[in-house]
Amino acid sequence: MPKSFTNYIIKQYEIITLIIIRKLFKDLSSLELSSNWFEIKEDLQFTYDLVGSLLLFYLIFQFQKQGKQRFEQKTNLKPILKRFIRKKKLIAIILVPLFSGMALYTLLDWFKKASLSTNKFPKFDSINNLFFDQIFTVLILVDVVLLLITFFYTDQFHKIIRNSGFIISTILIRISFGVSGLVNTILILVAVLFGLAIITIHNKYERDNLPNNSIKNSGVRL
Repeated sequence: MPKSFTNYIIKQYEIITLIIIRKLFKDLSSLELSSNWFEIKEDLQFTYDLVGSLLLFYLIFQFQKQGKQRFEQKTNLKPILKRFIRKKKLIAIILVPLFSGMALYTLLDWFKKASLSTNKFPKFDSINNLFFDQIFTVLILVDVVLLLITFFYTDQFHKIIRNSGFIISTILIRISFGVSGLVNTILILVAVLFGLAIITIHNKYERDNLPNNSIKNSGVRL
């Protein structure tokens, strides 16, 4: 997060992709190898998750390529960037104990329910709702805070739209935890595809409209 808002979004995409990959291992245990592949629910779910993970991997690759592009103006923005980075570092520091506390509380609560009654033992299908849906709820709030902070350091329309688009992308990922099957996979793909479209248009906007820009790889950006 302190280095780049874009890198922060990439990590969110990587997390949701790893969740899809984890689901593939569960899907493998339910496969029924037969000629009626496209009529069996478990086989179809495996197909959705398999294709979805491949598409996500490629979309994240393209997103990273776009994220590495950096456009520098000749004006000196270092003091502004330093103040912005300090605020992002503060948010990141706050998130570490917050997420650790959430993880610990979720784990203890999960074991407590499991020990009180085996009938209440969480199903594997809903295990993401134990923690990751809460994580992405917090990330949405963090995205909104970062967007509000950005208003103090830039009034450039394309940057505001980029950061707003990233928030929408995170919200779509959060919504995906409330559904299952093909809809879940589609929502995640749409979220990452929307983020990729936003950053691609943002980069083109800077390349075509900002004067005296040079393209560099990596670096800290708003």
